Amino acid sequence: MNYYFMTDKAIMAEIGVRLKGLRLRRNRTQQQLADSTDLSLNVIKGLEAGRGKLSSLIAVLRELDGLDALDLFIREEQISPLQLAKQQGKKRQRATGSRRKKDEGQAEW
Repeated sequence: MNYYFMTDKAIMAEIGVRLKGLRLRRNRTQQQLADSTDLSLNVIKGLEAGRGKLSSLIAVLRELDGLDALDLFIREEQISPLQLAKQQGKKRQRATGSRRKKDEGQAEW
């Protein structure tokens, strides 16, 4: 599935469909899931409809033994040994963004 051609709402709806499929594979009703996660039935229904909070999604994934899916969701960056040696154990704290060069037509004051 190519998510780049989908709207944000369509992607959220797809996540809801997959969450519902996971719940059904685990043979759980929406009410059972709501009771075991201390979330309301409306929150569970909302998640399956593609709406809801990230914290609610995490609680449901935890209850359905689906937290392993987060490794596929956003992969942890693999760093080469050479880059690791250059950084000497320091993690990047912020992005620098793009910078314009002074000779790109900027007047110096």
